[in-house]
Amino acid sequence: MNTATAQQAQSLRERYTLIKAENPKARIRNVAEQMGVTELELVAAQCGDIKAQRLKEPAQDILKELGALGRVMALTRNEWAVHERHGRYEDVRAGKTMGIALGPDIDLRLFFSVWKSVWAVDDGGRKSLQFFDMAGGALHKVYVTDETDTAAYEALVARFVDPQAEWPEIESLPPVDATPVTEAPAALRADWLAMQDTHEFFGLLKKHQVSRLTALRGVGPDLAQQMPNDLAERMITDVAGQSIPFMCFVGNRGIVQIHSGPIAKTLRTGPWFNILEPHFNLHLNTDAIDATWIVNRPTSDGWVTSLECFAANGDLIAQFFGARKPGVPELTSWRELLAGYCTEPLAA
Repeated sequence: MNTATAQQAQSLRERYTLIKAENPKARIRNVAEQMGVTELELVAAQCGDIKAQRLKEPAQDILKELGALGRVMALTRNEWAVHERHGRYEDVRAGKTMGIALGPDIDLRLFFSVWKSVWAVDDGGRKSLQFFDMAGGALHKVYVTDETDTAAYEALVARFVDPQAEWPEIESLPPVDATPVTEAPAALRADWLAMQDTHEFFGLLKKHQVSRLTALRGVGPDLAQQMPNDLAERMITDVAGQSIPFMCFVGNRGIVQIHSGPIAKTLRTGPWFNILEPHFNLHLNTDAIDATWIVNRPTSDGWVTSLECFAANGDLIAQFFGARKPGVPELTSWRELLAGYCTEPLAA
């Protein structure tokens, strides 16, 4: 670390310490925002109790080795939702641009175009691997727990530590593909009705050059209905009360993390509505939900229904589906629950 970089790091540590003294419970992400810097810069500067080591790129090489750690806690978040899932990394496939993890507990979809650096972080004794995008934002974190093979974790860090690590360069994320059409074309509905798989939906948006919300607004109420913004909390409460297994998707530009299964315990804390299971936590800022839709898609297995929450900027906060696997029809209990919220009939 050269002199200028060392001075920069020292300045960040001093500013961080002052803010944490005023608000000891503040998360590093929120402190970074208050300081006008990135979370990655605070990690690299070793702020507070943090001891961090930069690991060798690419991230794919490390992801493929995570199964050796045993049970860990995987965390993925965006600005409005945090998804935490305990389990093992299994069946990890990580190519140059895309990847997946298909374990029964940790279920991920990976998009590597924005991934950049990986750090081993010890924050006051809490150890993790943290994956950052090129703009210094945290994409995904893997935390050591009481069930983790700590020797395997230390061996992984030692194997990948970068002895020539430099101060991270921060660059802007590439722009999201433009969606210039502000009204859904008539042909969108016909293509929607022809879908055989929910994964065709993204290609549908690209074909018609529409955003997700533009598509929902224009396709017709039998395929997409806007709902009150308190419905996510009501739905989660109903799912818990009726023991309906469901799927919860939370993601950002680089990753989507999925929970599948039943839940029971929920708790409201200020603006955050929480699912608090031993193996799965969701923290959802319901104050940030600007639009809520029930979406109805045809597949070769029958109709598949989702509840989708959006932020004011149009970004997807979270998606919820009934628990299912390819080749299996949607749960009747889930379908009936969502259809029961609708004011107009869904296509069936």
